[in-house]
Amino acid sequence: MDFNMKKLASDAGIFFTRAVQFTEEKFGQAEKTELDAHFENLLARADSTKGWTEKILRQTEVLLQPNPSARVEEFLYEKLDRKVPSRVTNGELLAQYMAEAAGELGPTTPYGKTLLKVSEAEKRLGAAERDFIHTASLSFLTPLRNFLEGDWRAISKERRLLQNRRLDLDACKARLKKAKAAEAKATTVPDFQETRPRNYILSASASADTAHPPPRAERKEQQPGGWRPPCGLLWPLVPSVTQARGCLSLPEDRQLWNDEVDKAEQELRVAQTEFDRQAEVTRLLLEGISSTHANHLRCLHEFVKSQTTYYAQCYRHMLDLQKQLGRFPGTFVGTTEPASPPLSSTSPTTAAATMPVVPSVAGLAPLGEAALCLEEVAPPASGTRKARVLYDYEAADSSELALLADELITVYSLPGMDPDWLVGERGNKKGKVPVTYLELLS
Repeated sequence: MDFNMKKLASDAGIFFTRAVQFTEEKFGQAEKTELDAHFENLLARADSTKGWTEKILRQTEVLLQPNPSARVEEFLYEKLDRKVPSRVTNGELLAQYMAEAAGELGPTTPYGKTLLKVSEAEKRLGAAERDFIHTASLSFLTPLRNFLEGDWRAISKERRLLQNRRLDLDACKARLKKAKAAEAKATTVPDFQETRPRNYILSASASADTAHPPPRAERKEQQPGGWRPPCGLLWPLVPSVTQARGCLSLPEDRQLWNDEVDKAEQELRVAQTEFDRQAEVTRLLLEGISSTHANHLRCLHEFVKSQTTYYAQCYRHMLDLQKQLGRFPGTFVGTTEPASPPLSSTSPTTAAATMPVVPSVAGLAPLGEAALCLEEVAPPASGTRKARVLYDYEAADSSELALLADELITVYSLPGMDPDWLVGERGNKKGKVPVTYLELLS
């Protein structure tokens, strides 16, 4: 592989410098450019959205697939971009075991017949569960994953770039501050003429020799070629004013610091421009979190709709199973009391019915007696109400009234009647209807 050692060394140096700068900022030893309050709020909302989206995604996966091993297997297939193999649901597996048990224990016995009927119902429940998992995964889990793997990664990338631009900007500010301080220090140094005498170029010995020169005879003896001033200086010893001023020009380091300040100011302008540009890009992405919330809200409605459909299908399948088991002779043996009280009871004065509750089998009157009571008893003068049908309902016998979703009927209660049932009238037709299929209108 072809490595660029210069680039590698430069990147390592930049990384080390930024790490030192970031550490100094944490300890309050370096200047830090602060973002505005609105930008900080956008960052906090984005972080909160990401955290809660991850939690909701994980828990929804647990709801749809409680088996952790199966979740790991699905994750690996997804990462390998391979199709997840079809898996039997728990309801379908239970239906298979019940069918096999009925075949071995005797399909013609009451127990065997009941096992077969329950097996069929559990199979339908398993199919409904499979459809619910598929629909919820497409309409709810997939958008959440797309946000975490797409939008959030883009936001994180731009935030890292913004952090680097901020560190570069702070480094340029610190460099300019140091350059200006050094320039000010160099400017305050006094000039040469103010601190030294004009004849500073003469040494002490030279000054002494010029003040008391030796006699002419001694000069000739000491210097055969004639006496010369010490230190190689030419006479006159004191330089002129013009020559002294030429030796006292502006120091070069002062000009160097001026150039350094200009360079630092230029780098600061460039860093500030790049920081502002990156901050605007990041701001636009963070403001897109509002669109993400709107999309997740729509997906949440789809999830609730699919879950409602699933539970309504489960209720209908179990209600049909209960009716079928009630027609089997000798199915319930030993006691005429219900095995457990109804899950909930809804009085005729309830404003609206929520999720359906299976009515008690023990509360159903014999068919002939129920038909006779409904034909002979007239509706009360007061106490009748209008009700809207929530779900389609198929009458099990002639004493019940078949219902269609969204139609309006008149309902009322009779003395001694099961609280889970009402008498419904639609035109000339009359029959018992389950309260849980109705929304009572005030």
